[in-house]
Amino acid sequence: MRALRIILIIVVVLGGLFVIADRVAVHLAQNEAADRIKTNEHLTETPSVSIDGFPFLTQVAGGELDEIHVGIKDYEVDTGTAGGNGGADTIRIDDLEADMHGVDFSGDYSSATARTATGTATISYAELLKAAKSEPTEVVPGVTAKVLGLSDGGNGKIKVKVRLEGSVLGQKIAQTTSLLSSVTVEGDTVKVHADSLPKTGVELAEQKIRSITDFQQVIDKLPGGIRIDKVEAAEEGVHITAKGTDVNVTG
Repeated sequence: MRALRIILIIVVVLGGLFVIADRVAVHLAQNEAADRIKTNEHLTETPSVSIDGFPFLTQVAGGELDEIHVGIKDYEVDTGTAGGNGGADTIRIDDLEADMHGVDFSGDYSSATARTATGTATISYAELLKAAKSEPTEVVPGVTAKVLGLSDGGNGKIKVKVRLEGSVLGQKIAQTTSLLSSVTVEGDTVKVHADSLPKTGVELAEQKIRSITDFQQVIDKLPGGIRIDKVEAAEEGVHITAKGTDVNVTG
């Protein structure tokens, strides 16, 4: 009995040491991954990185990690566009959260690739407004229009506040109106489309008005190559769902 007791004590001690070693190792790996992501993605703040699954050392020995969670508070995307209805050249994405599954890594841990990844993020209405024409733009001779602001319209819609000013055939126009618009994604482009146009009391070319009320924003450089899958208007901005395969975890 004494020998058995000693063996049990040794097993418990060794198990405890293994757990400590495992947790130290995963902590160091998380910090290293966070630093690499910060450097490679040119972030101003270090992201949060969590490597899930236990034990970590067993996963390392097998050459694959079950899951890595990455959180980036503010991520500025260089969209490669240049304003107007094509979108802003840069746009900030808030609270980017990504879950990487089945992560293979190189022998020196310099790179890691996830078989699949899913993510969520938010584009604030203030940021999305960069893609709209917020300066007065002539839509027909004598009449200008501009977007004043964006907000939550409820039921998955965006409320677009538009100002029309000018005169047509002696009839003055000075009107601020709010339109409910739909938000969709096509490829890498988020599109805002007015469900109906403002009533002006005069005949104005629809396509000219839509050149102001409708706009889009290209977002094609998310971390690791994940891509937008769905978008939905929410209270704080446009909520993004993204996904990808063969995603570069470290950027």
